Amino acid sequence: MTGAKGADDADFGRLDRPPPPGAYLDLPESFGRRFTVSVDTEEEFDWTKPFTRDRHGTTHMRRLSEAHRRLADGGVKPLYLVDYPIAVDPASVAVLRQFVDAGEASIGTQLHPWVNPPFDEEITVRNSFVGNLPEALEQAKLLRLTEALERAFGRRPTVYRAGRYGIGPHTARLLAEAGYEVDVSIRPLHDYRVEGGPDFTAMEPRPYRVGRLIEVPLSTVDFGLLRRWGRPLYRAAGKVPRGRGLLSRGRLLTRVALTPEGVPLAEAKRAIERLLDDGVRLLSLSWHSPSVEPGHTPYVRDDADLACFYRWWDGVLDLLAARGVAPASIEEILAACRRGRAA
Repeated sequence: MTGAKGADDADFGRLDRPPPPGAYLDLPESFGRRFTVSVDTEEEFDWTKPFTRDRHGTTHMRRLSEAHRRLADGGVKPLYLVDYPIAVDPASVAVLRQFVDAGEASIGTQLHPWVNPPFDEEITVRNSFVGNLPEALEQAKLLRLTEALERAFGRRPTVYRAGRYGIGPHTARLLAEAGYEVDVSIRPLHDYRVEGGPDFTAMEPRPYRVGRLIEVPLSTVDFGLLRRWGRPLYRAAGKVPRGRGLLSRGRLLTRVALTPEGVPLAEAKRAIERLLDDGVRLLSLSWHSPSVEPGHTPYVRDDADLACFYRWWDGVLDLLAARGVAPASIEEILAACRRGRAA
């Protein structure tokens, strides 16, 4: 049952707002400098066309083992954030269960509302951010997916990512009420308001507490001559046609996320160095599962792109090892965050 509104949301915190002072966590010194890898484990669909309920597939999952093995051999325990079409596909579940049963992977939740029942909303860009849906519908979709994952893997997931990073005003409370402990939906410095989504430009790439939840944001950093004014400038440039692109091409302000998708290896390495130099002790990297098979994402269109995708991982993992940054599972991160103190 949906909880009371208003004061209850305040009690549980808000994911769609910057955290209050003191919410960010200083991790224990024993944790060291670590990194984690999450995978948006989702259906294939055409990223250039409108969202649909049915025009998707899951065939790429047969190719996931190669990417997983490369990460696992490097000591990485990926967090697979599984959405509804994958959770109800026996072949996809079987692939993931092999990793989980070997102790090489963790399973979490990723919610794409347009393919996640109940289907009570109109399919629009704004509604692709699940936090924009009516509270009861957001909750119903979350519980349907949570139960599907519990049936598939024999345990209830406790880590959540909103598809398209689409958290809303009630998301934190709904997650806590459903038994979730960790959210990984925040993408610092990014702004999705032009499509009706959330604004993360005031967020930092460091873990923090949100009510009962621990938030582990993705890693992003600004570069350029105007980096010092990155947040307000990025907001302002978003109001001008192609404004952000002009800043990037002029090397005035470039926003770099730690992902092999659309981020060249050299930029990713520079971002890692900058984040470490800035004192960030937990790096969070991510990618989408359909990228393991050419033709499903804009980032891996052919075999050459796939080879580049794997070279990216080789280069990033080598750099992290050279800098003494060890992999961490989501379970280790949660334990460290529980021991962490307010910054």
